[in-house]
Amino acid sequence: MPASRLKSGFADGLLVALPIAMGYFPIAFSFGVAATRAGLSASEALMMSLIMYAGAVQFLALILLTSGAPVLVTAFTLVAMNLRHVIYGPALMKRAGAQARARHAWAWAFGLTDEVFGTALGALARGDVVYSERFMFGLTLAAYAAWLSGTAAGALAGGGALAAWPAVSAGLGFMLPALFLALLLSILTRAHLPVVAIAAVVTVAGTIWVSPPSGILGGMVAGGLAGVVPRGRRG
Repeated sequence: MPASRLKSGFADGLLVALPIAMGYFPIAFSFGVAATRAGLSASEALMMSLIMYAGAVQFLALILLTSGAPVLVTAFTLVAMNLRHVIYGPALMKRAGAQARARHAWAWAFGLTDEVFGTALGALARGDVVYSERFMFGLTLAAYAAWLSGTAAGALAGGGALAAWPAVSAGLGFMLPALFLALLLSILTRAHLPVVAIAAVVTVAGTIWVSPPSGILGGMVAGGLAGVVPRGRRG
């Protein structure tokens, strides 16, 4: 059996998660700073990351909460923007194979962020690892720990920690989508291009003519439908 086929343990998950952790920590630091600047205490900022663990959506939550948006509108917007995570588990298990165990998926699935999903899917698609729940626990826990520790460090540093470096603050805001884009490009094939193009066009159009949340939701729906329709026709 090739050595690469043995990379499915907890330690391998930690190793594969290193690029995510290195990207998550500074972004989470930025969130911690932004949260305290918005009036949250350090413990409240950390609790938000602990419970929500939603990356860019946590920044959106801060904007909505501090702008006086109604609670129901805020809750609906945040839930709607995170609905894409519902399909991550089934998509990953499909790639892992029919024999893959999912006994403890209820625990590690909480950590299936965009970047974790992209990394796991890419590693499985390239044959770098063999799926196992131990691998998934290592991958998700390492990313989660990096996000929590970054949030704590940023919250303790305080709201003015990045005031002297506005360029750094702006750059940190771009790191999360850039990280996810890099992960997607690593597994992109020619067959995926029409789906990506449709999702991108709908997202940009919706963002310009309606609103950013509408554009994101529309792009997710359009991309999902574009990916499913060809399989239905072949069936």
